[in-house]
Amino acid sequence: MRLHVADHPLIAHKLTVLRDKDTESPTFRLLVDELVTLLAYEATRDVRVQQVEITTPVAPTVGTHLAAPRPIVVPILRAGLGMLEGMTRLLPTAEVGFLGMQRDETTFEAITYANRLPEDLSGRQCFVLDPMLATGHTLIAAISYLFEKGARDVTAICLLAAPEGLRTLDEAIGERGDVTIVTAAVDERLNENKYIVPGLGDAGDRLYGVV
Repeated sequence: MRLHVADHPLIAHKLTVLRDKDTESPTFRLLVDELVTLLAYEATRDVRVQQVEITTPVAPTVGTHLAAPRPIVVPILRAGLGMLEGMTRLLPTAEVGFLGMQRDETTFEAITYANRLPEDLSGRQCFVLDPMLATGHTLIAAISYLFEKGARDVTAICLLAAPEGLRTLDEAIGERGDVTIVTAAVDERLNENKYIVPGLGDAGDRLYGVV
């Protein structure tokens, strides 16, 4: 497993405003969208491409197109939905699948309640969107599910990650596939309730309100 922490002043600025408990939902949603676009730029450095011949108004030339099969973007519901537009802004031709997962607040394990994905993901580059990599259980379940469908190249984009979650994810994934984590920051630790410290709270609640 590879980890890429996107070190950029604009990312650090937007993340600081996201962390502020006084940042209201409309501003929070806007900043998540902008931050994900910056992270997506880093996450797609190795997106597969192919050369194509085109003709400009001046002369023939060889350019670059995204290669087939198209990448697939997989937001983890519900908080991952707040990251979708920022990702598809850079990858408008990508397909979009969905995984519905939630954390059991007693066991802290991930529970899958919905999915909408192609049956065969062989040869596809998959981009998973999940704001918080805390315990790692949600991403382990999501990536394992993608592996079961044939995927082997998975990049997860997270706003924040905890060291404990990264270790757990690395141990669980092992040599089963090529996994990259792209995040704005790796924070200090998890607290007793398995929230990232200092973190930014519950990303879903801050995006959409408490349900």
